Amino acid sequence: MLGGKLVVADFEVANGVLTGVSINGDFFLEPDEALDDINRSLEGLPAHASHGELTAAVVQGLDPTAELFGFSPEAVATAVRRALGLATGWADHQWDVIGPTPLSTEMHVAMDEVLTRDVGDGRRNPTLRFWEWESPSVVIGSFQSMRNEVNPEGVLRHGVSVVRRISGGGAMFMEHGNAITYSLYLPQTLVDSLSFAESYPFLDTWVMDALRTLGIEAWYQPLNDIATDVGKIGGAAQKRLSNGGMLHHVTMSYNIDADKMLEVLRIGKEKLSDKGTRSAKKRVDPLRRQTGRSREDIIKVMIDTFRAKYGAQDSTFTDDEVARAERLVEDKFGTRDWLYRVT
Repeated sequence: MLGGKLVVADFEVANGVLTGVSINGDFFLEPDEALDDINRSLEGLPAHASHGELTAAVVQGLDPTAELFGFSPEAVATAVRRALGLATGWADHQWDVIGPTPLSTEMHVAMDEVLTRDVGDGRRNPTLRFWEWESPSVVIGSFQSMRNEVNPEGVLRHGVSVVRRISGGGAMFMEHGNAITYSLYLPQTLVDSLSFAESYPFLDTWVMDALRTLGIEAWYQPLNDIATDVGKIGGAAQKRLSNGGMLHHVTMSYNIDADKMLEVLRIGKEKLSDKGTRSAKKRVDPLRRQTGRSREDIIKVMIDTFRAKYGAQDSTFTDDEVARAERLVEDKFGTRDWLYRVT
C-alpha cells in the first residue's frame, strides 16, 4: 500500500515462473491499457525474482507517458513478493515484547545472536527486547579496532568490561540507568522492498511515535543517527543473517557521565559535539533533559506504543535460549579471539 491505495497481485506459479498475472486494487492509472502492460511485464518472470528485478520489469513494460496515482512500480513488486510469502508487513506477524531484563553484557550480545537466529528459523515470533545493565560496559561494533576505540587505562580505572557485538557501527558506553537500549528481531521479509538506508527509519517508526508522545520531535539523520533540533540522541545498528533473520538495535542517551565516557573511549575532538558535549565537564542527557521523565517512564511509553501499534504480547526468555546464549558467551563473546578479532 502506498499513498493509502491498495495493490493486490493475483497469479499462479507454474514451473517456477509467474503466470496468469493480474494486478488490481483501488489505485488510479492512466491510460487504462497501462494495466495490461504491467501484467504482461510480470508474466513469465521467475518466482524467485528480487524486488529490484520485479520493479525494473514493470518500469520497462510501462509506456513513459503512463501515470500512476497512489501506487508505483515498487508497490507492485512488493505486492507480488507478499503474495509469494517473500515480503511481509507488520500486521502479518505476531510480535512479542521482552521488558528490561538484567544480564551481563556478554549475555546481552549473545542473546542478540540467539534470538535473531531463532526468528530467522521460525522458532520465535518477531520480538522487541529492552536491555538492562548489570555493570559498566563498552560495547564496540563488529568491525571496530580495540586499539583505536578503547582506552585500556580508563577501562581498568573504572572497572568497565568491553564486549564486541555482531552488528557494525560505533562504540557505546553503558552504565545502569544511563541509556535506553533495545533490540528488534525480525524476518528480513519485513524490509523486502526497502533499501538498507530506508530500513532504519522504517523499523523505528514506532519509536518516533513514542518520542512524540513524550514531547520530542525526532527524525533519522542518515545513515543511522536519531536526532532532534538540539542534536543527536541515539544511534542504530543492524545485522542480517543468512537464515533470513535480522537484528536492528538502538541505543539512546538518557544520562551519561561524559567525564567517564571520555576516559574510557578514545573520542576525537571532532566527535565531541556529535556525542552531545563540547566539554567533558557535563553529562550527555538528552532524553532526561528533553522529557523530564524517568528512564523507566520513557521505556514504559515505548513499550505501550509498540504494543498498541502492532498488537504485541509480553514474552520472556526460554530456558533453551538462555542455555544457548551462555554457550555462545563461553565459545565466542567471552573469548579474547572474538574481542580482539580487530585489534
